[in-house]
Amino acid sequence: MDKYIAIVGTNSDQSTNRKLLYFIKDYFKNEADIEIIEIKEFPMFNKPDDGNLPSIVKEVAQKIEEADGVIISTPEYNHAVPAALMNALNWLSYNIYPFVDKPVMITGASYGTLGSSRAQSHLKQMLDSPELKARTMPSSEFLLSHSLQAFDESGKLVDENQIQKLHSLFLDFKHFVYMTNQLMSAHKQNKKEAENFSWENI
Repeated sequence: MDKYIAIVGTNSDQSTNRKLLYFIKDYFKNEADIEIIEIKEFPMFNKPDDGNLPSIVKEVAQKIEEADGVIISTPEYNHAVPAALMNALNWLSYNIYPFVDKPVMITGASYGTLGSSRAQSHLKQMLDSPELKARTMPSSEFLLSHSLQAFDESGKLVDENQIQKLHSLFLDFKHFVYMTNQLMSAHKQNKKEAENFSWENI
């Protein structure tokens, strides 16, 4: 069974993105082993002079390295991902590069109509950066709008059409993970390029 890491892309205690990931974890429990990861404990990124990383960063990076794939669920703040998620990705691309060539599926929930569409686009750009180099599943947005009304008291999505769409995307992601993990001939070179990349040398 595949092992996935699911990252809650916010530090909010009441996030519907967390609800969405826990629904995914439960609904697909026979398809994959999914571990929910929080980023609330990540300190503010400060580019430590000694290069030593906080233990929480190293722990999460190790889990990402060992996972077959990653799911990130992001809300949208001012047409972008939350500062907490950006902060976590900054840490996870500094002297440590677990996202290089890692298959990633992006989901998002928002209180409004657009379902974090702009934040998802922003996140794809970030994951494609030279320091992260993740492989994001294309044409796969799951946009959960009006998320405050989207779940019942047990945490299940109430819209059957949304469930069916999510199910189809998740099965596609499983295929994407398999195919992506076969395309690893350049992985060592890609990781080396991420490690050696510096904006100061451009």
